[in-house]
Amino acid sequence: MPVDFIWVGAILGWVAGILVNYLGDVLPMTRHFSQPYCTRCGDPRTFWNYISWHPCVSCNARRPLRDWLFQLFYVVAFSILWVHPSVRLGYWIGSLLFVFFGIVFLIDYEHRLVLNQVSIAGGILGLVVGIWLHNTWETIVGGAAGFGIMLVLYYIGEVYARWMARKRGQELDEVALGFGDVNLSGVLGLILGWPGIVVGIVFAILAGGFFSLGYIIFLFIAKKYKPFTAIPYAPFLIIGAMILLYRS
Repeated sequence: MPVDFIWVGAILGWVAGILVNYLGDVLPMTRHFSQPYCTRCGDPRTFWNYISWHPCVSCNARRPLRDWLFQLFYVVAFSILWVHPSVRLGYWIGSLLFVFFGIVFLIDYEHRLVLNQVSIAGGILGLVVGIWLHNTWETIVGGAAGFGIMLVLYYIGEVYARWMARKRGQELDEVALGFGDVNLSGVLGLILGWPGIVVGIVFAILAGGFFSLGYIIFLFIAKKYKPFTAIPYAPFLIIGAMILLYRS
């Protein structure tokens, strides 16, 4: 893309940031496209009030810092992609996947959810992108492998967590992996194909392991550690996929 028109990438990033923030707010509550609402008082907001950053007319609450950060992130990210698009994906497909990844990341980070609606949309997107990147066979096998590998890890983690909970006489409130992570892994398998999904999952496990170790050490130092502390895993699956998709 011409560097002289980098402002186009910035504008597209601004729109993408609005979309990710909007879907990150409404989908966990309504499961569909709906009118924006105030995350503080729950009252509906007009779309203009939402995108113009005006305070809520009901409780005068200002938008959270997260909205500003995501908006800025996408402006910068889309500007960079405009100048240096992914070799494998190009600008438009790379930008579209960036939006999908952002929606999954935000919802899982804030709500510990990978919504079925998002996974279905991602499956359709992943099938189209996967066939475009690879071929139908590698795409389908990659999706099945991603789903299957994570399904095995899901059941292993659940059995281990329940065994440890009984051994320690503690109740099990959360498990390391949710079934939404299994669905997401299948979507990423469609995008990465076979055998790319295997490498993506390995990257995700390594990234999740290093982060979890650091987080546990931090909690020990702060004297806030609790056994079976759940950590959102979808962000690490996304990081593993992005390493493969957006590398030069």
